[in-house]
Amino acid sequence: MKSIISEKAGEYREFYRNHLFENVIPFWMGSDLLDREYGGYITSVDREGRGYNSDKSVWFQGRGLWTFSALCNNYGAAEEWLWAARLGKTFLEKYCVDSDGRLFFQVTRDGKPLRKRRYMFSESFYVIGMAEYSVAANDPDALRKAEECFELMLKIYRNPELDPYKITPKFYEQTRSARAAAVPMVMVSSAQVLRRCDPEKAGYYTQIVREMADDILKYHYRPDFKCVLENVLADGSVIDNPAGRTINPGHACENAWFLMNEAAYSNDKKLLEKALNMLDWSLEKGWDSEYGGVMYFVDSAGKPCEQLEWDMKLWWVHNEILIATLMAYGMTGDKKYWDWFEKVHQYTFSHFPDNEYGEWYGYLHRDGTVSHTLKGSMWKGPYHLPRCLILCERLLGMIEEGKPVTPIL
Repeated sequence: MKSIISEKAGEYREFYRNHLFENVIPFWMGSDLLDREYGGYITSVDREGRGYNSDKSVWFQGRGLWTFSALCNNYGAAEEWLWAARLGKTFLEKYCVDSDGRLFFQVTRDGKPLRKRRYMFSESFYVIGMAEYSVAANDPDALRKAEECFELMLKIYRNPELDPYKITPKFYEQTRSARAAAVPMVMVSSAQVLRRCDPEKAGYYTQIVREMADDILKYHYRPDFKCVLENVLADGSVIDNPAGRTINPGHACENAWFLMNEAAYSNDKKLLEKALNMLDWSLEKGWDSEYGGVMYFVDSAGKPCEQLEWDMKLWWVHNEILIATLMAYGMTGDKKYWDWFEKVHQYTFSHFPDNEYGEWYGYLHRDGTVSHTLKGSMWKGPYHLPRCLILCERLLGMIEEGKPVTPIL
């Protein structure tokens, strides 16, 4: 006989799948996202899916490529999804890679470069998109390009002092040499996707995942403050200013489930314990007891945040927490994580979805009212939400069937 939670997991599983295929994917497929003239994705769309800015986010060329490829790999290679994935792959290859191997951050609709950034996020999304596509389309060349780009990322990460790519540092290194948690975080997720897509190199990518996880835990995981710090000095020391005290609960929870994913892969109970601490601390500090939902930024010392958007509620933060709480429950059986999942689910689905036009609002004021009606921008598009729905459905299936959690990335 199924337990009450197993039965509820089955109901949630159906809900998440229906939301993916009846709400989210139809919105994007019917919007101005898919650029039939120049290729690639126009992510800046309004509430009804109409484009309002034709400049293209390179992040979302890779992210969109991952999403449409992941749909194929999880639900079958529908021709419309493969076609949508190829739009992104072709545009990325043709326009988004600079002569030094780095990727641009923003390009015009027809692919002319506009901006390039110091961080390797465009590269990381190129890597996961091309790797996922290589499986969906049985395209070994796409996997080769993903792996070459990842090796470039790894070189830059391990040897920042060489500065071979002449990207202006955020600070004068002689005065303040700092590191950001988001960089090893994307290295972990990129290596995990590559490991799944290229199983012959699983041992190699596992070593890299562990190297990056160790850096996250060594420099950013702070039991003394019960938090994960976004920015620290190069040796892990605290920067006692607003940037150095910043906690980003969404990033910390995303990091937590990446590490839980690794703990599931390697059966590492110590890593799981630390990942659960990251989740617990983030929920405790980030949850808004007055209005509900999780705030965007928190100061670790309880001092004022300088970010003007610090108390807003963002869609992706809640997406990552839904994944993390389900994975935590599935791996521990601790009901507190199921309770957290239901609490966050209730807030999320009563505030973010647009029941009239589909998809989600991305940005809410602290009290839950809508701040921006856009559905896509340079930062928001078809990635965090579809990934959340895909992965939550898989986790809920494991919970419903009483099976151990297996890696989901």
